[in-house]
Amino acid sequence: MKAIVITSPGGPEVLQLQEVEDPEIEEDQVLIKVEATAISRADTLQREGGHPPPKGASLYPGLECSGTIQAIGTNVTRWKVGDQVCALLSGGGYAEKVAVPAGQVLPIPPGVSLKDAASFPEVACTVWSTVFMMSRLTAGEAFLIHGGSSGIGTFAIQIAKSQGAKVFITAGNEEKLAFCKNLGADVCINYKTEDFVARVKEETGGKGVDVILDNIGGPYFQRNLDILNVDGRLFIIGFMGGTVTEASLAGMLARRLTVQAAGLRNRSKENKALIVGEVEKNVWPAIIAGKVKPVVYKYLPLSEAAEAHRIMESSKHVGKILLLP
Repeated sequence: MKAIVITSPGGPEVLQLQEVEDPEIEEDQVLIKVEATAISRADTLQREGGHPPPKGASLYPGLECSGTIQAIGTNVTRWKVGDQVCALLSGGGYAEKVAVPAGQVLPIPPGVSLKDAASFPEVACTVWSTVFMMSRLTAGEAFLIHGGSSGIGTFAIQIAKSQGAKVFITAGNEEKLAFCKNLGADVCINYKTEDFVARVKEETGGKGVDVILDNIGGPYFQRNLDILNVDGRLFIIGFMGGTVTEASLAGMLARRLTVQAAGLRNRSKENKALIVGEVEKNVWPAIIAGKVKPVVYKYLPLSEAAEAHRIMESSKHVGKILLLP
């Protein structure tokens, strides 16, 4: 099969399409012929030499895919050859075929095309596990998403609105703000021209928001703490701005704040299967009902993975960038 190989750590140019061995499936895995895969920030970090795949995972990038099952392991009971599915991966999506544990596989939601379904598994599992399973966002609460126009952000807006939350987002230009508004965001803040702390306090009567999903890290840490409501929860899923900061912890005690951080890729397959099951039970009905739709910025052939990474790193995209083998 063909796959994108990281020939050495570096820029997008190190991504090269090469002929490689087909993956072999284990007894609890299925083999998927890939219809589409999606780009994530984790892929760019892996390309640069950081965020290596977990032990035993494919060395090729790609944390989600959609496609058709070509083979099943001896212990797999739910799936059969020919099923159209999408899946959460530990790696290997940038290829024509990928092996994945059966517990990380999801059916294609009715009304969603096979290729567009590749835009859902990683964002759905990330957002549902962090915002809902761990931070317990509930109807009527206020929720702030930093980077509302990203793949994570565009999904989080829709699923949070479907669950009855009031959604705040930050983004870097008026076009992105307008897009987020059309997706259902209630308060859209241009972080380049506005102080998001002041705006959030103004919009909430000084109370702040209940849950924040943050991918910036260090530079936003104190500012995020400053705008959390009593019993507020901050969840950090990335460090695009850096990992080091200095903060006053006094407000955490007074307002009973919770700070959590987690990634998805290095969780056990048992934990991933649990999350995938919760996503199918809670998120898939919202997709089927049309409350959550795929947001795809661009489709590119697998051979243009380097260009896809350039687009992601330029941050000009809105939603997901898909690669088609």
